[in-house]
Amino acid sequence: MTFVQIIDCRTSRFDDINRLMDTWVEQTRGRRTATHAVVGKDHSDASHFVEIVEFPSYEEAMRNSSLPETDKIFREMVALCDEMPTFTDLDVVRDEQLYATTARRFFETVAIRGELPPLDDLFAENYHDHDPAKEQDSIGMDAMRRDVEMWRGGFDLDFTIEDQICDDDRVCTRWTLNALHRGEFMGLPSTGRNVVMTGTTIFRFGDHGKIVEGWWQYDRLGLMAQLGALEGLEK
Repeated sequence: MTFVQIIDCRTSRFDDINRLMDTWVEQTRGRRTATHAVVGKDHSDASHFVEIVEFPSYEEAMRNSSLPETDKIFREMVALCDEMPTFTDLDVVRDEQLYATTARRFFETVAIRGELPPLDDLFAENYHDHDPAKEQDSIGMDAMRRDVEMWRGGFDLDFTIEDQICDDDRVCTRWTLNALHRGEFMGLPSTGRNVVMTGTTIFRFGDHGKIVEGWWQYDRLGLMAQLGALEGLEK
């Protein structure tokens, strides 16, 4: 189970503490067990700071605390604080990655049969789409909706999410598309064929939690081959 430690402190010397933590990171490289750390400053109190440190488990957190560098840095940090820091130990019982959930919901939404639901809860109005299959990028919600409708008009879509990786405001999704070619697509009449295509999409999210930019990479050549579009070109 993931374990989180919250360190609450008050200090007028945060820059010194920040440099101290950089020293600890450097000195414990390859041995520390913390996987993620976030430091926040109280919006209404500039001397109040909270650090949230994530570990794979409680046991790993204790192993991290046992490092000699950790004990030394802690004593130096206390000396820089206005009062004794407090520690809260938490076993994580729910970890919801909201950006990843929204990215996943996009693929689920475009695969819904029937009328395409609104996309305004997923995409920002000024969404910018980068697709190597198009000569120009698509800008705006309406352009994105037209692109989605083009794919939905040609196929019954079914996405399988293989992997998702989150980094700050970006979510990378590796997906597999299983689709039935039931309508015209890029000038090709319906073939009734079942096709499979793999791809990767990176979405960038805005502060409002909506997708503001997207980059696509997918096996378009493989798709067209399965539809028979390349048969006349084969030697």
